[in-house]
Amino acid sequence: MTAPVSHPALDPMMRTPLPAAPSMAYLKPLVADHPKIEAGDFTYIHSFEDPERFADHVKYAFDFIEDKLVIGKFCSIAHGASFVLNGGNHFADRLSSYPFSIFGAWGEPDPGPWPNKGGITIGHDVWIGWDAVIMPGVTVGPGAIIAAKSVVTADVEPYTIVGGNPARPIRKRLPEADIERLLELKWWDWPVETIQAASDALMKADVDALERFTIT
Repeated sequence: MTAPVSHPALDPMMRTPLPAAPSMAYLKPLVADHPKIEAGDFTYIHSFEDPERFADHVKYAFDFIEDKLVIGKFCSIAHGASFVLNGGNHFADRLSSYPFSIFGAWGEPDPGPWPNKGGITIGHDVWIGWDAVIMPGVTVGPGAIIAAKSVVTADVEPYTIVGGNPARPIRKRLPEADIERLLELKWWDWPVETIQAASDALMKADVDALERFTIT
């Protein structure tokens, strides 16, 4: 095993890990003070406009609603991807979907609690494609891939590629046995130095090679 190499991009709180590519930014420092968004180490956003404005792509994130966007480690988020929380929900099981009660001009209608499907949870090592939309209440498992322009309305299993509107499973990324081993290894929780040493194995499709770096 080669000695670990120090590099500025090994700091998850560095905003721009690639100075030559300012369109890419680690997400964790961008949302560190945001009350409705959490991001794990080394997850990055790519934006053709301004990655610093990632929070603009988290829609209907109202403080008075109990929901949150939680994103794991080592995720890749493409330009235009957006996340819809519950502040935009309307009733779909009433005679009208119009929100009469919020305007104060239509008497005092009491529809009861507003729909809340819960927050959005994105697992580790997830790739979210260009202009994809993740709807409220969705959990995306580790290793999943969301195809460009997809609208995700239901949970996505680990290491599954989904696409379409609404998004549907296309295929598993890896054999089931390999997926089970990866979920047990949880390489994203390893020390940075170990992940650095294992990066070549991670860029191949050989779980045996990765397991050699297992912490004992």
